[in-house]
Amino acid sequence: MSRMWRPVGGVVLTAGLLTTACGGGGGAADASAARGGSGGSPVSVENCDGEKVTFEAPPGKIVTSNAAGLEILLRLGAGPKVTGTGFPPAKGALPAELADRAAEVPVLGRTVIPKEKLLGSGADAYIETFRPARGAHVGPRPEEFEAAGIRVVQLRSTACAAELPGPRKDLSAVTEDIERLGTLTGTSERAREIVSGMKETLDTVSERVGAVPEGQRPTYFVFDFDAGTKELTAVCGKQVANAVITLAGARNIFRDCDADYEKTGWEDVVDKNPDWIQLAVRNRGSEKADDKAFDEAERFLKSFPATRGLTAVKNNRFLRIRSERTTTPGVTNAETVEQIARTLYPDKFEDVR
Repeated sequence: MSRMWRPVGGVVLTAGLLTTACGGGGGAADASAARGGSGGSPVSVENCDGEKVTFEAPPGKIVTSNAAGLEILLRLGAGPKVTGTGFPPAKGALPAELADRAAEVPVLGRTVIPKEKLLGSGADAYIETFRPARGAHVGPRPEEFEAAGIRVVQLRSTACAAELPGPRKDLSAVTEDIERLGTLTGTSERAREIVSGMKETLDTVSERVGAVPEGQRPTYFVFDFDAGTKELTAVCGKQVANAVITLAGARNIFRDCDADYEKTGWEDVVDKNPDWIQLAVRNRGSEKADDKAFDEAERFLKSFPATRGLTAVKNNRFLRIRSERTTTPGVTNAETVEQIARTLYPDKFEDVR
């Protein structure tokens, strides 16, 4: 039957993580540094191309490109520094404690933040979860960011995914992103606490499924229902989701494609005939709306001639997991590893509540 998992163990958000965080170049870049947090030592982080981004003090005003960066900052206790976001979290996407704080963050764009709003936001730092494809001109150019005094900080686990060596088999890039944002916002101690909780969850799973031989691991397909059903989007080896699937003791059927995402066709899915299928839908704003989307994705697979004979479909082996939990970086990646592992290997978790 289809599985909808509710977290039992895993990472716990403590009250301490919800408390309020404390808070080179010339010309406009110096203006950005001057607008940073009051006092504090210089902080530096590195972007995808090895570019070092330095602030004279932890930035006091931060804009996030989407909910992934926003959620990490909220968990770090750096929410008061966030002055705007794009792609805000849908209702029900965050725990209640975080949702209340997220609701206080101004929404600069329901999707991509318009260039004029971003450049006029007064931000010191812009957290970029995904960067535009090469050759695409989406959002401000580097020189426009510089003129506005905004420094771009990229989440390397996703923004740099296509350039990182693959396939991705662990969540080190995600935990490093959390630690980098902790450094950036002066919340390193909280970042270490969050990462420690994630590693504890992953260790619990590894103790139970880590020794399963590669050839005995079930195959797994992430069906990105919202990306379309005519031309499929394969979640490849360099994507964060591949690490989530691997750590959970499964084999991503598209782990060998040397990219983060790639267009593919149903014939490739049929040829690989997965044992399990994740019905990946994006947050719809309520549990009822999510369930409706999951139902639609499942009905499609059961009625579509090319897929109704797949092993996973015939055996009703579906996992109902929202896309964001597997493909964007955050604490929920570790929770999802446990969710998948418990579903695929229930007998190995009988001693874990």
